[in-house]
Amino acid sequence: MPGAQYSRARVARRIATAAAYGGGGLGLLGVGVAGLLITESRLAIRAVGLLDGDPPRSDGEYGEGFADPGVDQEPLVLAFLGDSTAVGLGVRRARETPGALLAAGLASVAERRVRLVNVAVSGARSDDLARQVRLAVAARPALAVIMIGANDVTRHSPFTQAVRQLGEAVRTLRGAGCEVVVGTCPDLGTIKPVRPPLRWVVRRVSRQLAAAQTIAVVEADGRTVSLGSLLGPEFAARPEMFASDRFHPSAQGYATAAMAVLPSLCAALGLWPEAVEPAVRREEVLPMAVAAATAAGQSGTEVASAAPGGGAGRWALVKHRLRLALPAVAGGPAAEDPAAPEDPGAPPAASANSHATTGDARST
Repeated sequence: MPGAQYSRARVARRIATAAAYGGGGLGLLGVGVAGLLITESRLAIRAVGLLDGDPPRSDGEYGEGFADPGVDQEPLVLAFLGDSTAVGLGVRRARETPGALLAAGLASVAERRVRLVNVAVSGARSDDLARQVRLAVAARPALAVIMIGANDVTRHSPFTQAVRQLGEAVRTLRGAGCEVVVGTCPDLGTIKPVRPPLRWVVRRVSRQLAAAQTIAVVEADGRTVSLGSLLGPEFAARPEMFASDRFHPSAQGYATAAMAVLPSLCAALGLWPEAVEPAVRREEVLPMAVAAATAAGQSGTEVASAAPGGGAGRWALVKHRLRLALPAVAGGPAAEDPAAPEDPGAPPAASANSHATTGDARST
């Protein structure tokens, strides 16, 4: 195992273990660099632009055109939880948000309508997940997607606490009979306004948090997808992947991330047999911490339990998936103009999106 990957695996296991046993925060950086990093952080914050307005509301039903008209089925309920990357901050149209893209993608594969309930909030950290889970469970979702972690890094949340809160959220959702896919913390070291040495540090801690999140989620019987690509090398080479603030993804950026997540959502719901799954390019069984570290460094990688029946275990199944093409979004508020009135049939939990944090416009 390469040295960096070994170090990431070791730190991830330490964080996850401390989280499981209620330990305090772990110092990942030496005190000697603290002053320099604070200065660099302030400069980066000044360089990040501001986005006007609230993110578009995407709650509602999708995929009417994909459903079999001869079969009367209740729609699948897809819950979205997390921060502004789950809300879709950075785009102007509901159909461009990750929730809408994935709802339409699920509908096309399942040939069934999908109802999206998005309770994510811009600026949220992992300590808001318990509240979001209560809202999501009320909608009785079959599948939940959680995208969280960037604000835990930028606002210096204790990683053990953040990982414990994420694990508890996954366990609660699984206990309610809901499949869970978590998009782990993105690589924040590729944001243009972030300069060395801060860039190197935030990349390191982003990947360490992502790896620790993976361990906690898989041990809680969920599965993860590495979202390093959300703000990773592919984005660094293509400025159009970012919104005008150079921090949040653009419509193209969210579509790229959704393409990486969609196969894992389909697999979680058993929409194609795992044994003949066409979206898997390569898979391997690795020790849990090594699997988490591997995924943190390889965008779009899925990690799930290798234990029979899922749940905690020493080994994890790592899948390097092919991306699925996203269909044109059909039906639901995503098909409407962004200035159109809100859908009166949207679920009550949709109002959570309007609670966007205004105190820090640079939060995700």
